[in-house]
Amino acid sequence: MQINPNFTSTYKQEFELTFLNCYPNGLLKYTDLCNFIQIVAGNHADLGGISYSDMQTKDQAWVVSRMRVEISKLPKWRDVVTMKTWIKSLENSRSIRCMEMYLNGEKIMGCETYWVVINTKTRRPENLALNHDHFQLFDINATVKPTEKISTNEEFKKVGNKLVVFSDLDIVNHANNVKYLEWCLDFENSKKLLKSQVKAFDMNFMRELNLNDEAEIRNSSNENESTFTLSKDDKVAYALKIEWK
Repeated sequence: MQINPNFTSTYKQEFELTFLNCYPNGLLKYTDLCNFIQIVAGNHADLGGISYSDMQTKDQAWVVSRMRVEISKLPKWRDVVTMKTWIKSLENSRSIRCMEMYLNGEKIMGCETYWVVINTKTRRPENLALNHDHFQLFDINATVKPTEKISTNEEFKKVGNKLVVFSDLDIVNHANNVKYLEWCLDFENSKKLLKSQVKAFDMNFMRELNLNDEAEIRNSSNENESTFTLSKDDKVAYALKIEWK
């Protein structure tokens, strides 16, 4: 484990939005927003010596368990945004990391993420084996509400199926969490998405989906919320709850 001399307990990174990051209306895709969140978290962990490469020396990796994103407005093509991150808590096998996005000095997004350390051989949670005492913790919230456990006891209807293919896999050798969001949004009302009516969304990741797994996508919606689940063998692997403006 090597700590970069430029490491600090808070981290900022800029992104210039390209056309690849945007919907047909020119605004940032929700999936790419989540990709930025993953990139910034990974780069900060890199600087602090607890990156994927560092953790693989102990057969460990970080996986996100829950995420809440609150959005006041979306940036557009060619905008330059600044992402800021810090760790709120880190103990044993679990950590809460916060994230904010700024445009021209204005906060436009807040995010709280809940991470778990897993052993990449057993695929089970275990305590972080690397030293992390150099990370200062900040009891500061980035969101109005914390991440939450999404209820899956509602009446859901099947809307489709998804087969996990090679392009869905990430470095931990499972379907990346942003793919789950992408699959569900493909079954959402595109007009509402293009009108930027998403106020916030929560995601829960309960089980891995691997290559050639087939997931059933179900939905339950009302005027204020839309909830999706991905299930394999009748067991929920993922839940998404969208709050509409």
